Amino acid sequence: MMKLIGKKINLRALEPEDLDFLYQIENNESFWEMSHTQTPFSKFILRQYLENVHLDIYEAKQLRLLIEETATKKQLGMIDLFDYNPMHKRAGIGILIHPEFQKQGFASEALSILIQYTFSTLNTHQLYANITTDNSKSISLFKKHNFNKVGVKKDWILSEGKFKDEVLFQLIKD
Repeated sequence: MMKLIGKKINLRALEPEDLDFLYQIENNESFWEMSHTQTPFSKFILRQYLENVHLDIYEAKQLRLLIEETATKKQLGMIDLFDYNPMHKRAGIGILIHPEFQKQGFASEALSILIQYTFSTLNTHQLYANITTDNSKSISLFKKHNFNKVGVKKDWILSEGKFKDEVLFQLIKD
């Protein structure tokens, strides 16, 4: 079985001990636009989520992994597969790195590991990402990993009273 381990990071399942980190991330309003969150999460709700996170990707249609620095075991962020569709062999992908740990290559390494995992272990044919046009960091990250821009959804995201376009990127397995 392929391990989700890179040079500086590993990807692992969420554990009950990750509650405080998850609470901090999910309640950071600066991330809400990306996750389409509109209200804060209580620790009670997040604890329930952690109790059910063990569901298989085929059952839950999603997989959320914690990005952890290998040497220190520090929680750096999360990477998700969502809308997993085994029939059509595709999944959406999202990534979030805590601002304190951005610009250190962690997102790129996590994305590389997850691409390899989904294509080899889950046998997906394609991955996609939805990114607002003003998110230049994410656009650069996904382009670096050979995702191609395939379309623009006009006025797709309402943020702070203004509409933003969202770009659809795809990576199709060779």
